[in-house]
Amino acid sequence: MTIRNLGHLFSPTSVALIGASRTPQSVGAVVARNLFKSGFDGPIMPVNPKHRAVQGVLTYPDVASLPVTPDMAVVCTPPDTVPGLIRELAERGTKAAVVITAGFGEGGDEAGAERRRAMLEAARPSLMRVVGPNCLGVLVPRIGLNASFSHITPRSGRLAFVTQSGAIVTSVLDWAQSRGIGFSHLVSLGDMADVDFGDMLDYLANDAETRAILLYVEAVTNARKFMSAARAAARMKPVIVVKAGRHAEGARAAASHTGALAGADAVYDAAFRRAGMLRVFSLDELFAAVETLAMSEIPHGDRLAIVTNGGGIGVLATDALIDQHGTLAELGEQTIANLDDVLPPTWSRGNPVDIIGDAPGQRYADVLAILMDAPEVDAVLVLNCPTAVADSVEAAQAVIDTAERFVHDNGRARHQTLLTSWVGETTAEQARALFGEHRIPTYTTPEAAVRAFMHVVNYRRSQEALMETPPSVPEDFDFDRERARRIIVQAADEQREWLTEPEAKDVLAAYGVPVVTTRIAASPREAAELAANLGGPVAVKILSADITHKSDVGGVDLDLAGPTAVQSAAEAMLARIGEAKPDARIEGFSVQPMVRRPGAYELIVGMTDDPQFGPVILFGHGGTAVEVLKDQALGLPPLNMKLAREIISRTRIHTQLQGYRGLPAANIDAIALTLIRIAQLVADVPEIVELDINPLLADAYGVLALDARVRLGERNGEGTERLAIRPYPKELEEDVPLGDGRTLQLRPILPEDEPALQRAFAKLTPEEVRLRLFVPVKTLSHVTAARFTQLDYDREMALILCDHARAGEAEIYGVVQISTDPDNERAEYAIIVGHEVTGMGLGMLLMRRIIDYCRARGTRRIFGDVLRDNATMLRLCERLGFVRHPVPEEPEIVRVELALSQSPS
Repeated sequence: MTIRNLGHLFSPTSVALIGASRTPQSVGAVVARNLFKSGFDGPIMPVNPKHRAVQGVLTYPDVASLPVTPDMAVVCTPPDTVPGLIRELAERGTKAAVVITAGFGEGGDEAGAERRRAMLEAARPSLMRVVGPNCLGVLVPRIGLNASFSHITPRSGRLAFVTQSGAIVTSVLDWAQSRGIGFSHLVSLGDMADVDFGDMLDYLANDAETRAILLYVEAVTNARKFMSAARAAARMKPVIVVKAGRHAEGARAAASHTGALAGADAVYDAAFRRAGMLRVFSLDELFAAVETLAMSEIPHGDRLAIVTNGGGIGVLATDALIDQHGTLAELGEQTIANLDDVLPPTWSRGNPVDIIGDAPGQRYADVLAILMDAPEVDAVLVLNCPTAVADSVEAAQAVIDTAERFVHDNGRARHQTLLTSWVGETTAEQARALFGEHRIPTYTTPEAAVRAFMHVVNYRRSQEALMETPPSVPEDFDFDRERARRIIVQAADEQREWLTEPEAKDVLAAYGVPVVTTRIAASPREAAELAANLGGPVAVKILSADITHKSDVGGVDLDLAGPTAVQSAAEAMLARIGEAKPDARIEGFSVQPMVRRPGAYELIVGMTDDPQFGPVILFGHGGTAVEVLKDQALGLPPLNMKLAREIISRTRIHTQLQGYRGLPAANIDAIALTLIRIAQLVADVPEIVELDINPLLADAYGVLALDARVRLGERNGEGTERLAIRPYPKELEEDVPLGDGRTLQLRPILPEDEPALQRAFAKLTPEEVRLRLFVPVKTLSHVTAARFTQLDYDREMALILCDHARAGEAEIYGVVQISTDPDNERAEYAIIVGHEVTGMGLGMLLMRRIIDYCRARGTRRIFGDVLRDNATMLRLCERLGFVRHPVPEEPEIVRVELALSQSPS
């Protein structure tokens, strides 16, 4: 499930409290108090056979005696009673429940796990949604719903906070209360037996009352659902996440607390980055980011001006800004001249703007007004440290008055983002309270203010990155899947966990990764003969399924010249390994020519199978010291050139790859293409659970894999099923012959197709645009085109008819697109066919293909809005079995809908 019936959780018309209590400080008593005292406008029905009344309201002895069916139930009874209660509620028609009770398998308890299964089985037939168990509850301040045992009822606002930990909710509420920050929703998910982060992201992304979404994550459940929901939500509004359990010890604590396994932190980081979420690393950072989002607009850029009455704190703020890769605004000549008019001659005449320690409130006001109007400034940070000759509260009031004047003068919005930091305790307390009252973000230290500013800057950058058009793959991407599968199947039939080095290189070569020639020798003598045939110096390595890190046991000899040296080295190698690993099964030796590539960089490219997110691609500084260097970055497949380059850019060696001290730059495209090839390999071959290319040599001429290892595991479905992000569905490609002798290609759209889509749109006549988009549009903007082309194939699909050129260069003649709701209930279609190919039946072809696609994935209905005068589209829909429905609020539009279970094939 996803968002189905979540409306009953967050907009219920009635609530039942099962386990309501009068016992002081009990969960049932606190939840009852919160429900009755928070202003909920609807019946609240307490259930407890032991009490006559709770909070002055008559109680009911059981679910059966309730006078009306509750939209939502809150359950606070002992764990053994919960499955039966959920069954009773479901049979009455209740659609949502919050189970606060613990005891459902936390810590691996089998009896609790059985209760959890029974609870979910009881809820499933009626599609009842369950939050929890083992949670604090749900709060929706806008409707006065406080179905929790929180100690504070929050203000209403536009921030949503979702967490696995109830204690975190109470901490956030405490902090927000003193700052006047409100929330649209606060949801404690607990053990996430049913409703999880993916569900909440889908719901909140489309909630008009929610401006930003905050998450406290210990572990995710369904990774693909989470990634689809996160990617969709992050395109619509800021999503900020704190991930607990970043280190092994913390991860173990999280597992015992939530009953879920926490994956490797670096993988979560890669997932958050890929989704466009903003990650912070502590509650302090979360609070700071919340304050900035709640009280100010996201800045247009990253140029920060700093105003300070103390040089030292200005320097601290500047250092923090540079440390976090921010930009200190360079003040223009006019701005400096304007500041000269209002500041003492001894001011800093630069940024930070040091307005001197005796600065009165008017000086703050004058300087802020100038900087708020400066075109070279995107945000202003105003600092104040207490002095004996100036009033900090007066300065704060001056900043507030100036900021409000910018909001209200001539009806214009504030140009720049404004942040403040009044340093100190006693003297700063009143100023901070004033800023809070007037919704101006304020922080206790300059560093915290800068960190908060950079959070929102990084969020803006991530949104821009999501909309970037990726470059096309620089060469035709070709691979031999069957060749790789034959090698894998043979090893699996022999029940081998590891491929031999030559087999691993053959698999890589099948996917176009350049590898060094490698031969197999059964004995030292045979190794010598192979060396003689190869000519020149060679490398000899031990061949054993029991030895994966060959150099660790003396299993590698390099630069051996001549057969005699090779045979002696191989015999000595056998002796060393016999002592180091006497039980290892020796299959022989691999012999390969020494590679001479002066100045080449040693890299590592690899893949590992994460328990939560499936295959993860690794890139970094390779060689024998790879574990010591720890210079690596991770990314989730599938990859394109933009994503692969982004992974490379997050390593320290990336700087060296640009070339230094006379060494030419490495071929970054070749490295990125290798990452793409490995991502495709692991998507195609589900038996691969671990892969290393180390070293991968890279220089100006390309890349070459010197060593490789591949570990196999049990096949679990198709390779694409284990990926957290659904890859390009190549199986939907087909050739379409036209009546004029041409052959077009029908295929899913790619992000790289954006330029081609814009060219195709530019060819449409004004009438064609009106009939398809209902409004006159001359060009397809980059943002709109990016949304059409950068799809989540798990929820959206667009099929294009184009020629056989490379993505981005192909000419597009027709597009059909569907967007499916998170429950896969309904999909909205849109279609357009260029006038140069009309009359060839291509509109019918596109519609039939997208209908077949929806039917195959289980979508129940397809619908679309068609202008009443678009006779051609309406006739096409009628032939396909669509039914027309009027749209009362828009009489010029007809809604057409097709029930797939009843549609013709």
